[in-house]
Formats: sequence, structure tokens, C-alpha cells
Amino acid sequence: MSFVWVLLGLLLLVVGGEFLVRSSVALSFKLKLSKLVIGMTVVSFATSAPELLVSLQAALDGSSDISLGNVIGSNIANIGLVLGVTAVISPLIVDRSFFKLNWPMMMIMSLLLYVFLKNDQLLSKWEGVFFMAILILFLIILIRDSRKNLTINLEEVDDALKEVSGFKIFMWLLIGALALYFGSEWLVFGAKELALALGVSEYAISVTVIAIGTSVPELAASVIAALKKEKAISLGNLIGSNIFNICSVLGLTAIIKPIQVNPATPEILSTNIFWMIGIAAVLLPMVYIPRRFEIYRYKGFVLLGAYILFVYMAIK
Repeated sequence: MSFVWVLLGLLLLVVGGEFLVRSSVALSFKLKLSKLVIGMTVVSFATSAPELLVSLQAALDGSSDISLGNVIGSNIANIGLVLGVTAVISPLIVDRSFFKLNWPMMMIMSLLLYVFLKNDQLLSKWEGVFFMAILILFLIILIRDSRKNLTINLEEVDDALKEVSGFKIFMWLLIGALALYFGSEWLVFGAKELALALGVSEYAISVTVIAIGTSVPELAASVIAALKKEKAISLGNLIGSNIFNICSVLGLTAIIKPIQVNPATPEILSTNIFWMIGIAAVLLPMVYIPRRFEIYRYKGFVLLGAYILFVYMAIK
């Protein structure tokens, strides 16, 4: 039954996230925001809502393991699983602008998360505020750079949402909010029950099952982009998602409820966070060697193999 709760929770999170994205974009058009700003801020925040609700619900329930495991596991899955599968389907061409801002930002935020947690085994309210402030500054720089270089794909912002009525926007928001609330409740409850039934830690479930589940939207979007041969956008979206996971998901959660590292799960700081940092760092030589700015199928298999090894070690 615990697995059923997990599946129902994930399903509601996917449905709630979709309704929230559509209603947020439609509302943004009503507020006369530009398509560029909507694509880089509103859509990004809305697509991080499932991870945020799960992490916040877990923190409020006293299960900080799930909060950290969700984000660390999702960031590893975004590169190892999602990018790996995408590259296997279709080799990727990496946009040169990716290394000017996105990749360094992801590495700095990943390292800062480790430093903050290692320092006192806690992600405090003020460290959460710091992450949010950095994210806002990052978005401002990104928007200015995109206006100059047109480096963002705006096709994901549906122009048809300009015509949506206020009542429909309200109903979408309501459905999205309810689905996200109950989805996060059921997922956290199911994860605890599943951990108990399998005899593993809540953290092991969050860093694998929950992380894979909350990465499904990114996997679907990237696979579709690869099948359509939109090779330049998949990697940028995944790196952006990783930055948002650390800065907005953990940042906002820590502001509301500081996240404590559980002494019973030392692998958070001794092993898994290094997997997150390492799999992000390996993108740099992978993109430059042997040919620059290309991720071939065999590199996708390497990333996928690394992710399978990580899941095996996490469960074991």
C-alpha cells in the first residue's frame, strides 16, 4: 500500500505542476510581463513547485532527510538519468554560452550547499535567504544576457494562454494548489511507509524513488526535445533545474523551517553530496573531450551507468 501512496503522490504532483505552470503563465500575460521574463522566471519557479512542496512538507514533518535527499537525488538524476537518456536517444550539441554562467553557477551553488551543511549540520534560515538572494541576482543577469544574445528558447511559453479568462486561471490555480498539497502529503507519507517496509532509510527512498519521480517532467521534456532534434536546449534546462533546486527549493524550505542533517544518515555529507558535485563537475571535461561542445551517445551511456551505480549504492 505504501508504494500506491508514492505513485498517487507523484501523479498528483505531475498534474498539479502542469496546472500551476499553465495558470502562472496565463496570469503573467494578464500582468503584462514579457515572454522572456515569463520563460526564465515564472516557468522556472512553477516547474520547481513539486520539489518545493515535497521538501517543505518533509521538513515540517521532521523528515529533513527527505528534504535533502529529494534535492540531492533530483540533481544527480537530472544529469545522470535525464541527460544520459537524452544523449543516448540523440547526441547533443552544447551551447557555448552554457559555460559562461550556468555551469559555473551550478558548481558554486553545489559547493556552497556542502559548505553550509558541513559547517554546523544545518541549513539555516539566513543561509536560505542567501540562496534566494543569489538566485534573484542570477536571474537578473540571465535575463539581461538573454536579451542581448537571445539564448533562451521561448517556445515552451504558450501564446494561446494570453486568451485564458480570469475564472479559468483561478480554477487552474486552485486545482494545481490542491494537487500539489495532497501529492506532497501522500508522497512523503508513502515514502516513510515504503522505507519501513523495505528496511531502508527514508533518505535512501527520497534520494532514489522520490528524486526519480520528481525528475519525470524534466525527463519527458528533454526526451521530447531530443526526438525533435532540438539539441541545444536540453542541457541548459537541466542545469537551470539544478540551480533552482538548490536555491529556491532548499532556500525557501530553510527560510520556513531550517533543515537539519540527520546524524543517522552520515552518507548525506560523506558520499551522496559528492556524487552531486562530481557528476556536475564531470560535464566540463565530457563536453570538451574528445570533440568540443558535443555529448555523444557513448557519453550518455557513461552518465546512465554512473546513475545506475549511484542508485545501487544508495539502496544498498
